[in-house]
Amino acid sequence: MVTKLFPEIDKVYFIEKYTLIHILSGKGNIQVDFENYFDWQDKAIYLEKGQYIKFLSDDFLVRKIEFPDEAMFRNKDVRVLFKHLISLGYIDFNECSDCQNFLNNSVFSEETKQIIDISSKQWFWQNPFKASKSEYQIIFDVKEVIDEHFSNRLSNADLVHLINKNGIDAQALVQEKVGISISKLLSKKRLVESKRKIAFTDKSIQEISFEMGYKDDAYFNRVFKNTTGYTPSQFRSNFDYEERDIFVQDIIDLIQEYHKEKRSLDFYADKMNVSVKTLSKKTRNKLNVSVGQLIRNELINSSKSELAVNTPINEIAFKMGFEEPNHFSNFFKHHTGITPSEYKLEKYNS
Repeated sequence: MVTKLFPEIDKVYFIEKYTLIHILSGKGNIQVDFENYFDWQDKAIYLEKGQYIKFLSDDFLVRKIEFPDEAMFRNKDVRVLFKHLISLGYIDFNECSDCQNFLNNSVFSEETKQIIDISSKQWFWQNPFKASKSEYQIIFDVKEVIDEHFSNRLSNADLVHLINKNGIDAQALVQEKVGISISKLLSKKRLVESKRKIAFTDKSIQEISFEMGYKDDAYFNRVFKNTTGYTPSQFRSNFDYEERDIFVQDIIDLIQEYHKEKRSLDFYADKMNVSVKTLSKKTRNKLNVSVGQLIRNELINSSKSELAVNTPINEIAFKMGFEEPNHFSNFFKHHTGITPSEYKLEKYNS
């Protein structure tokens, strides 16, 4: 099923079928499974059943494609789109002419299998972990084992035995290509699923700790707080997805309006009628980022919009409140990895 969606800001959208989220227009940040992601324009996100997505801006237009045929997702090539490892997988449409041609010629077509095939080929072409196709299959075999057994109280040795049963040293491969150990992947999976149950169910913390494979709830509480900075109960209270307040909308609206001339936390705290400490803490609790990060991300988004229409760099620097063009260029490169001129060239050639 293909639908057009103007998402509500800060609303939790639960994924009930294998789904493609394609950002048609808009800018800002998104949150998937408790992680925030920035600069998501011109990218497509594939999400599994059970995940969720939130849009942290109110100007997105999204094409949402839900895939009815689950059999296709058992294909080992296709699963790379949906089984995210350490970050959120995506297809960069600026680098995929076949994706652009298909979607431009079938804006809301129900013929969805072709976009899966195109996207799979593009994902392997992007090659985010610089691995061969056979190595990718081993890496995603590891992910499937973790997804199946994360709550079974397995030791690291037990998990490695399950993964290496075919005589392949998958642990070394994952560490080399993904840059993280299998035990860290297991811990990350347990944490995400723990957060999911804490945020979206009314189960007791003791019950959740048992389901997640922890030996007792006191140990679970310690591990959770050491990892997140909050106890499970505090995390549940802060997330509270059913009681969305206007704080998120207000702070994002203010930053979108004033980010070019105002960088001071005092200014935003005064506008929100709270102390700087309260503003910082509440922003972190609600959005998992700092106010400073939100301002920087908005500056980058606005700068990219200006660069895309070929505005001179010195003029952009002035618009963004920088005293000198080189200050702006240094800021842009520090946060994007490329200079404004290089970004302009990429947009021109794409």
